[in-house]
Amino acid sequence: MTSPNVAAGCAAPDQSAPVPAHVDLNRETVLTGIVQNADGEPVGGAYVRLLDSTGEFTAEVVSSPEGVFRFFAAPGSWTLRALSRSGNGEVVVDATVGVNEVGLSVSPA
Repeated sequence: MTSPNVAAGCAAPDQSAPVPAHVDLNRETVLTGIVQNADGEPVGGAYVRLLDSTGEFTAEVVSSPEGVFRFFAAPGSWTLRALSRSGNGEVVVDATVGVNEVGLSVSPA
């Protein structure tokens, strides 16, 4: 059985839940955003991958039904790649300490 804080089929916490209160945003780096299709609609169930500056896979989460995703990472250059039924997309982010809001659009191949 899946707990209410875990996306179905994925061990990652619910991506649309608030950032936990114990997270110190003056010291931690959070990459968060919404996966959207070409019409600007949220894409739930997208696999969002976090790749380091060399392109190596680091982590993956499934976007919430509202398209929300979140990663906790170190400051630096990261690539976010979304794979979904609506299409794929990618964006490079230079993350800093605190919350880094990222728009991630997907389009059919």
